[in-house]
Amino acid sequence: MKIIAMIPARYAASRFPAKLMQDLGGKPVIQRTYEVVAQMQLFDEVYVVTDSDIISDVISKAGGSVIMSVEEHDCGSDRIAEAVANMDIDIVVNVQGDEPFIDKASLASVLDVFKDDFNKEIDLASVMVPITKKEEIENPNTVKVIVNNENFALYFSRSPIPYPRDAEAGAVYYKHRGIYAFRKSALMDFQRLPMRLLEATEKIEAIRYLEYGKKIKMVETDVVGIEIDTPEDLERAQEAWK
Repeated sequence: MKIIAMIPARYAASRFPAKLMQDLGGKPVIQRTYEVVAQMQLFDEVYVVTDSDIISDVISKAGGSVIMSVEEHDCGSDRIAEAVANMDIDIVVNVQGDEPFIDKASLASVLDVFKDDFNKEIDLASVMVPITKKEEIENPNTVKVIVNNENFALYFSRSPIPYPRDAEAGAVYYKHRGIYAFRKSALMDFQRLPMRLLEATEKIEAIRYLEYGKKIKMVETDVVGIEIDTPEDLERAQEAWK
């Protein structure tokens, strides 16, 4: 089974433009993320896929592998699908470029899903983290996921799910971390299938897979990490990196 990692990297992020080129301990964020993933030795190959010459130059000078996007893309899955279309691979892992604190255990856990899936029934694997703070549960920038009793995703939302109509019922809330492992076939399906109402409403690409009947296995972890979405996140990351 050939497994690769893809790190989609846009320069013009809407909430924090050029965040991937911000300094983190003497190197740009995107270079830190690439080096961390490459050093894990979980993958046959690791690539950064980008539309930016600036990001491409940084990774190339660091000795990394870069694929330049040909088309414009609205999401990371589309960008990766274009990049792997002609590759002979089985599993693609999407690591967000703004996660230089990504941990090896979380990536290994999503890969184990496919190693144990002998009938190839699972299309994707992803990661969820329990959350308890009210402000995080209610924050629309925090994507939540609910699962069935076998930890297959039922739905993703920016709203609090489940809604706590009975606060004493003991609901557990999970944050969806942006780590995906795809079968190549599921990723190529994503690229050709049009966006539907729920994905368009929530602006969460994982919903498209559910709307078309794909099976997403969620793996629970307690490693939260630091995603760099805002200047405040970058400050926390710089402190943590020290």
